[in-house]
Amino acid sequence: MLWTLSKLIRRLVLLFTVGLAFAQPAADRPAPAVWAPLEFLLGEWIGDGGGAPGQGAGGFSFHPDLQQKILVRKNHAEYPAAKDRAAFRHDDLTIVYQQPGTDRLRAVYFDNEGHVIEYAVEVSGDRSAVQFLSEPAASSPRYRLTYRRTGDEMVAIKFEISPPGKPDSFSTYIEASARRKPSP
Repeated sequence: MLWTLSKLIRRLVLLFTVGLAFAQPAADRPAPAVWAPLEFLLGEWIGDGGGAPGQGAGGFSFHPDLQQKILVRKNHAEYPAAKDRAAFRHDDLTIVYQQPGTDRLRAVYFDNEGHVIEYAVEVSGDRSAVQFLSEPAASSPRYRLTYRRTGDEMVAIKFEISPPGKPDSFSTYIEASARRKPSP
């Protein structure tokens, strides 16, 4: 019993020491200013729909994580059944990060349909819009997701797709608006 307790204590000390070796001092953490251009998106959002048949409902959030190293966007949408398809739910996750060694922001997107999309993130000069733009590729579509502030607690959202081989021929796939969820 004593031997087992001693072994357990040594393991805990080792785990603590390894954890300290990988921990970063507060001075090495990026300042929250890294996320200042995206600040208007931080928080919980509820999608506003117009009620058209087949239109979805849902929401999303943007929150800092990993001690301000990344922003995590979680999104969900629920779509009612239509004459040509069953009801379904779409979930996705986007991680926004600062490209190492630069001031550029990048993002990687994953969804429950198996899509993985890498984006460059651009902020408008007046910081009222953020655009996520995928790289052009000859054999796959190109994607552009834009959030535009339309009020203190409102954003317009536009998701566009261009066909393979036509990287700048975007067509709107989804347009929506969202309002910030009231704080509890």
